[in-house]
Amino acid sequence: MASKLFLILTKLFVFLLLSAIAKPSLGESPSKRPVTPGTVCNFTLYPSWCKTVLPYRTTNNVYDYGRFLVRQSLSQSYSFLNLVNKYLKRPSTLSKATKAALEDCQFLTGLNIEYLVSSLETVNRSNQTLPAMKADDTHSMLSATLTNHQTCWDGLQAAASSGTVKNDLSIPLLNDTKLFSVSLAIYTKGWVPEEEVGITTQPGRKLLGLAKKHSRLTKAAYGAVKGRKLVEIGNNVLVRDMVTVSQDGSGNFTTINDAIAAAPNNSAASEGYFVIYAKAGVYEEYVSIAKKKKYLMMIGDGISQTIITGNRSVEDGWTTFNSATFAVTAPGFVAVNITFRNTAGAIKHQAVALRNGADLSAFYSCSFEGYQDTLYTHSLRQFYRECDIYGTVDFIFGNAAVVFQNCNIYPRLPMTNQFNAITAQGRSDPNQNTGISIHNCTIRASDDLASSEGSIQTFLGRPWKQYSWTVYLQSYIDSLVDTSGWKEWNGDFALSTLYYAEYDNKGPGSNTTNRVTWSGFQVINDTDAANATVSNFILGDNWLPSTGVPYFGGLI
Repeated sequence: MASKLFLILTKLFVFLLLSAIAKPSLGESPSKRPVTPGTVCNFTLYPSWCKTVLPYRTTNNVYDYGRFLVRQSLSQSYSFLNLVNKYLKRPSTLSKATKAALEDCQFLTGLNIEYLVSSLETVNRSNQTLPAMKADDTHSMLSATLTNHQTCWDGLQAAASSGTVKNDLSIPLLNDTKLFSVSLAIYTKGWVPEEEVGITTQPGRKLLGLAKKHSRLTKAAYGAVKGRKLVEIGNNVLVRDMVTVSQDGSGNFTTINDAIAAAPNNSAASEGYFVIYAKAGVYEEYVSIAKKKKYLMMIGDGISQTIITGNRSVEDGWTTFNSATFAVTAPGFVAVNITFRNTAGAIKHQAVALRNGADLSAFYSCSFEGYQDTLYTHSLRQFYRECDIYGTVDFIFGNAAVVFQNCNIYPRLPMTNQFNAITAQGRSDPNQNTGISIHNCTIRASDDLASSEGSIQTFLGRPWKQYSWTVYLQSYIDSLVDTSGWKEWNGDFALSTLYYAEYDNKGPGSNTTNRVTWSGFQVINDTDAANATVSNFILGDNWLPSTGVPYFGGLI
């Protein structure tokens, strides 16, 4: 074990040394002008702390400072991982809840190391603003490092209100959060095109031009839509291989996990999708698709036909992060015609049906069923089309850059004395390019809520984190939504820093006359609304066509 640690540290030292001496390509940019640490730190949330981190008595440009900060972030991530591993080597000293939280931290910090290595490669190669999609790739990864770190801290706080582990990790977590935030701020200043960087209430980009109105497929992409049998995958979708899962033994595999294990590792997009067709059935499996299982496509026989189900919950000892029936972190994941379900019930509180941290992932004609915390859109860029989402408290939550389009959102009957909050968006830093955009969707009561006696309050969302960002565009909002629209989290927390907006919605619950008067809430115009569309918010024109999932890029 000691020799393995020595090898890792040696590789890290060599990598950092090479990074430090790398000569990036030159380009003309105002950010190449030398500035003092004090000047560059004014671009960040933590200017005083930033000045203590940057080299003293040096004058560099934004790019040099940015590279230094990403290198420091990577180094600190390795140090934090070593600290977490130290505790996990002594499991007998840990409570079950603390051990579970530390395992989440271990997993999330491993992802951060990958994201920071990739980000460092990008910033080392360029001394100028990057093309939009390339800039967004790294922007998304640096945003995700903050999200992952926050998830680690949230888990530790929930596991124990006090204790040695929490006390020992709290200071590194706080300092690393500041470091990641400063790194992200300087990255957006140097490498992200100015037209993509929004004000502090915006999610990281402004209108890039006229968005495409529609994306039309050459032919129907998926023959299994709406319950029909799988016939063909459209010409625009590249497929490398396909296997079938059937519980009766007539396919290649009888379980979804076995089919995923057989998929190739680290495929490139150019190689096409490995398609898993899961025939109708109830699959009682906990599925976690690792990051190396890239470009998987899972197709079922339809909503309520192919069902993946579990019942893990926080009440039964799982962390929220690991309560998911189905979890995916592999980039390029696509799911079609599948129901993802958590049957723990409202009484078990947080119980996730699907957790998604997969970049450039898409879900088409799927259903997500649970109560509290049903759909965890954890991080990176995501798209959901023609999906059904059921839940009660904060049932669409997380800190991805995500668009829901043409979806049905069904608040359910909660427990006594509970209210429904559809969204709980978790943006913790104004430079993150994250948020929830709900476009051309329908918000109606589920059957159990519609038939219940008494008044259950339902809100469009509430601010989980300081810079929570959620927009409803051109959607139908039924009368179940409270006239105030939105709910506070705790007192006046985040009410001036959040960004909640509505645009051109319809239905009896869409009237904004009596909405909250928070400074962070607004009814927006066409230009601002266009910022939250598929083409502009998640740059969907660059990656959605290859998935075969239909979408429209702009406003309708």
